[in-house]
Amino acid sequence: MGDYQVAGVQQDALGAVQLELGGNPNALALRRPFDPLAHDLEASFRLTRFADLKGRGCKVPQEVLNKLVEGLQQDYNTAADHEHAHFMHLAIPRIGIGLDCSVTPVRHGGLCLVQTTDFFYPLVDDPYMMGKIACANVLSDLYAMGVTECDNMLMLLGVSTKMTEKERDVVIPLIMRGFKDSALEAGTTVTGGQTVVNPWCTIGGVATTVCQPNEYIVPDNAVVGDVLVLTKPLGTQVAVNAHQWLDQPERWNRIKLVVSEEDVRKAYHRAMDSMARLNRIASRLMHKYNAHGATDVTGFGLLGHAQTLASHQKNEVSFVIHNLPVIAKMAAVAKACGNMFQLLQGHSAETSGGLLICLPREQAAAYCKDIEKQEGYQAWIIGIVEKGNRTARIIDKPRVIEVPAKE
Repeated sequence: MGDYQVAGVQQDALGAVQLELGGNPNALALRRPFDPLAHDLEASFRLTRFADLKGRGCKVPQEVLNKLVEGLQQDYNTAADHEHAHFMHLAIPRIGIGLDCSVTPVRHGGLCLVQTTDFFYPLVDDPYMMGKIACANVLSDLYAMGVTECDNMLMLLGVSTKMTEKERDVVIPLIMRGFKDSALEAGTTVTGGQTVVNPWCTIGGVATTVCQPNEYIVPDNAVVGDVLVLTKPLGTQVAVNAHQWLDQPERWNRIKLVVSEEDVRKAYHRAMDSMARLNRIASRLMHKYNAHGATDVTGFGLLGHAQTLASHQKNEVSFVIHNLPVIAKMAAVAKACGNMFQLLQGHSAETSGGLLICLPREQAAAYCKDIEKQEGYQAWIIGIVEKGNRTARIIDKPRVIEVPAKE
């Protein structure tokens, strides 16, 4: 993995990293579902236990983040006035504050540096799949800007102080292998990173590309009459939580009237598969079908990200969402939990979700057909762009599309 930096890590915590660098003794188990017993761990081992935040949220509230971003933007505008003369010869704007990536003009050759970073806590119990999901999630921000090639990745890893030495030596190499395999699938490599010890396990990274200005799509060109396309189903958070509740009778009793154990296991595996899937083909097709902009749907839910995308539009438009594709049975689970997830209101967090794309009306059906042909997975037209004041909303009774429609 190249020059892997390690800062502030106790010597024994390096063992897991060195295991991975020297070859993975767990390689045979990588493609099978993770079984703690097969690795001499306790049957009760759960990776998600190392994300226990004692009731604290994993995300800064969106309204707080928006204020912080506004402050950054003001600082940037002041600095930009001073730098204007230096960059006048470049026909490339600095963009990115509040968007999925930062895009910075480099000093030579009319090229741009496109960068993004993200990390989060374990949300599935299979360490290999967790690594794949984390990598796909980092890359998704590039793909949302229409950037399909990644030149380099770094891995950011927090090893939980609560893990035993045995747990660490099994789990960390598997997470790293999943991350690296996903990077290879994306046509890129992990050349470095940072590992620290931490109360909670965290996994994420940095993705960097140097590209021509025509390789990215600034997400600000939606026009009245465009339609909104979503490339992955919603409901990942509901599916992951429902799966954890199989071990918690008091929680399971709330939802067992609307869903079976088998339904929950299927939904969980569909969610894992969806979260680990790259948005690369979706991004490539944005160019082919003349997308006017996109974002990826992650921690602030469908509506939160739709509102952010709408707020950045040059034209006076608003987004209206009518259809919600949801992993099968998860809308019923969300409803049985009262208003806990707010799935149908668009506030349920997603991880490594799909791209939400503004497409010309006449191109959208062809886009959906093309992506299904190439990937074997559906995309959906979920809403429209109308004249408005750069807001987004979901209609009162949206149509829920069960994914898949039937077994």
